[in-house]
Amino acid sequence: MSDQRPQGNYGWLYGEDETTRATPSTSASARPSERPSSQLPPPDLPPPGRRGGGPAPTSGDEPPRPKKRRTKRRVAGILVLAWIVFLVAVPVWAWGKIEKVDADPGGDRPAEQPGTTYLMVGSDSRRGLTKAEQKELSTGGDGGGRGRTDTIMLLHTGAGPDVLMSIPRDSLVQIPGYGRTKINAAYAYGGPKLLVKTIEDNTGIRVDDYVEVGFGGLVKVVDSLGGVEICPTKDIKDKDSGLDVKKGCQTADGRTALAYSRNRHSYATQDIQRVQSQREVLGSIAGEAKSPWTVLNPLRYAKVASGASGSLTIGEDVGPISLGRFALALSSSMGGKGLNCTVPLRDFAVTWDPQRAPKMFDLIAKDQSDQIGSLCTKDGLPK
Repeated sequence: MSDQRPQGNYGWLYGEDETTRATPSTSASARPSERPSSQLPPPDLPPPGRRGGGPAPTSGDEPPRPKKRRTKRRVAGILVLAWIVFLVAVPVWAWGKIEKVDADPGGDRPAEQPGTTYLMVGSDSRRGLTKAEQKELSTGGDGGGRGRTDTIMLLHTGAGPDVLMSIPRDSLVQIPGYGRTKINAAYAYGGPKLLVKTIEDNTGIRVDDYVEVGFGGLVKVVDSLGGVEICPTKDIKDKDSGLDVKKGCQTADGRTALAYSRNRHSYATQDIQRVQSQREVLGSIAGEAKSPWTVLNPLRYAKVASGASGSLTIGEDVGPISLGRFALALSSSMGGKGLNCTVPLRDFAVTWDPQRAPKMFDLIAKDQSDQIGSLCTKDGLPK
């Protein structure tokens, strides 16, 4: 076999010194074990196709294989898609739990008006609450019939600032077919239809959509959010509502928030103070609900949707988009960008002011909320 070593002075590569290079025949016939022990080991040569004489890269220095990068991107894409499906599926599932009711009174109603006005009702419905929960929350039993409306609010959204206006439940108004009596009796006499008719007849504002929340919905939503902040101005202990709180800002659970929004006997102004407490609780709920953590936490997201929908009743013509707009407008009106007030009152007996109230109703009906100004006050009384 011929010697295929490269031509030139490469003897050092094969461990040859000057002597062995002088007698190639002797070197060629020598066995490896008989070679001089002083020969140098072959250097670290670069592998074929790699330039330079540096050390060979370790496995940790090797760039990731394209296949691994594709796999990671595929997994990330699947996770993002699953999250989007979850965010969409939960509201769809919750929508199926919402109860629908015919709230259109028909007959002679105000003509279509610019913007959208929602009638928001907080009823004492126990739907979604067990008997044990009713006892714990001091709500009493169903008692038969339609129940009462402890909360009545008009929420208007349009070209100007959003407006949330409370109507004290003890307001004396004309109820069609029943004469002059407290406005919350309209719901007891004829349900949502008669309440909508009564609101429209006494304000001239057309109600576009109807939204009703029962006791259970408020409690469960607050608890799913981990509580909301309330700021009572004095120590309160009321056996009727079950409220027992100290003065100052504090985090309230669902039971306490419900009692706080129902309590009136602890205040000299009674119903006037109660509507302010109700808006305070709503504002805290809106602030917590729009937190990014509500969407980022899947358990909280699902609980909020379930709690709200489980005791929610809406008009038959209210769709998902309209309900979403309602939630956004409610958050806006309570977040400082909109107006939240009580219907203009003349006195602590919650008598509507005969001059100021019609002016405010007219501005809402014309979608001119930017001109309401001092007509909007927290207690309804003039500044």
